[in-house]
Amino acid sequence: MFETEHEAEFDVFTDLLFNSLVAISFLFFLAFAMINPVAETGKIDPKAELLITIRWPDNNPDDVDTYVEDPIGNVVWYNVREAGLMHLDRDDRGMFKDIIVVNGEEVANPLNQESVSIRGLTDGEYVVNIVRYIATTSEPLQAEVKVEKLNPVVKVIFYGKIDLIGTGDEKTAVRFTLTDGEVGDVNNRPKGLVSLTRQDKSPNSEDGGGGPLLLGLTGGADTTAPLPALQAGETSK
Repeated sequence: MFETEHEAEFDVFTDLLFNSLVAISFLFFLAFAMINPVAETGKIDPKAELLITIRWPDNNPDDVDTYVEDPIGNVVWYNVREAGLMHLDRDDRGMFKDIIVVNGEEVANPLNQESVSIRGLTDGEYVVNIVRYIATTSEPLQAEVKVEKLNPVVKVIFYGKIDLIGTGDEKTAVRFTLTDGEVGDVNNRPKGLVSLTRQDKSPNSEDGGGGPLLLGLTGGADTTAPLPALQAGETSK
C-alpha cells in the first residue's frame, strides 16, 4: 500500500517537472522570436543590376532631372517613372516639398539626389542625360553622375561632374554599351532625350532625336531656354 502512494507522488512530481520544462521552453522561444535582427547596412538590392545616381549641392533649390534610355528605346524620366526594366526610384525637386519625418517631427531634407535602378541587363547602348529643369540663378550648377554595375560585385562604370548652365540645359552624361554583361564604348557623345519624350521626332536630328536639341546639346547662350512642350496626357511637375 505504501509503495502505491510513493509511485503516485512520483508521477505528480514528474508531470510538474515536465510542464515546467515546457513552459520554460515556450518562454525561451518567445524571447528569441522578439530579438531584433542585426541591421544590414550598406546592403544593395540584389534585384538591381545597374544603379545610376545623380547628385547636386545640398540645400540647392534647383530641380535637376534624370533621363535614361535603354537599348530598346524606352526612356525613363519624371513623367514615366518605370519603363522596361528601368525604374526612377526618386524624383528630387530641389527643396520643393523635400520634407522627411524624424522622431515624429517634419524637417527639411537637404539632400539633392535622384536614382535610377535597372533590374535586368539588355545588350545594346544605354544613354544617361541630366536636365536642369528649373534654375533659380544664372550661375552654373555642378551635378555628379555615377553609374554602377552591381553584380556579381559592385563596379563603377562611370563617374563625372557636369556643369548645367541654366533652365532647360540638357547634357549627355554618359553613353555605354553592354554585350553579354560586359561594358564597353563608354563616351559622352551628345544625344537629346527630352525631345524623344515629347514625341516630336525628326529624321534630321542626330540619333533620331526630334526637334531642336536643348541648350547643353547645342551650346547656345540662352540660359532660360524652355523645355519642349508636353503632349496630351503628360503632366508637368
